[in-house]
Amino acid sequence: MTAPLFLVDPGALDGLARDDVVELTGPEAHHAATVVRLTVGEEVLVADREGSRVLTVAEEITREVVRLLVAERADEQAPALRLTLVQALAKDGRDEDAVEAATELGVDGVIPWQADRSIVRWKGPKVEKGQQKWAKVVERAAKQSRRARWPRLEGLVTSSALTERCSQAGVTPFVLHEDASTPLAAAGLPGEGEVLLVVGPEGGISPEEVEALVAAGATPVRLGDLVLRASTAGPAALAVLSAMDRWR
Repeated sequence: MTAPLFLVDPGALDGLARDDVVELTGPEAHHAATVVRLTVGEEVLVADREGSRVLTVAEEITREVVRLLVAERADEQAPALRLTLVQALAKDGRDEDAVEAATELGVDGVIPWQADRSIVRWKGPKVEKGQQKWAKVVERAAKQSRRARWPRLEGLVTSSALTERCSQAGVTPFVLHEDASTPLAAAGLPGEGEVLLVVGPEGGISPEEVEALVAAGATPVRLGDLVLRASTAGPAALAVLSAMDRWR
């Protein structure tokens, strides 16, 4: 069984080598001692969310402080090609399901999108509340999958802001659309930069949005002949891209 993952502040693992000591404090120490019920001698992964990660062995465990002896480094390097999911807000938590699965599949960035046909609307205090919910989803999924480098959760974008993002240098945007003629698997990937995977809401992406995104440089692509839910399309597309690049 893979060792459990606990967190420290960014930079806390810098320079640590074999036989150095790292300490868990606060909620992480309490969780290790009382929920996970960590025991002396168990292996533990410790990460800082920004790519630094060490494999350690538990030496001393209390609810306040857990002392861990570093056995080896297991850092996660930044990819040359970043994969970012642009997920339209969707009802019944399907957008959150997509973010959770995408995080487990190794997505590097997540952007919530207020699409024209999104039934769910983040307005006023709902913006911060929605952002916090998605952040919790990312945290839960990143811990479960033992990620050292967590995906960056960006702020809510409108369709016009998304169009501007697609036109930026170094960005390769793909729009998942059931009427597209190009299979995602045949679209081809750049060697570096950022790929944006744009996934619409339950009612799909409006023709006006598709037109604007294509004008900004996006390529409409399809996954197959079946129509997938908003919760499934993004993770399925990430799996396709990962098979083309990272999983080979």
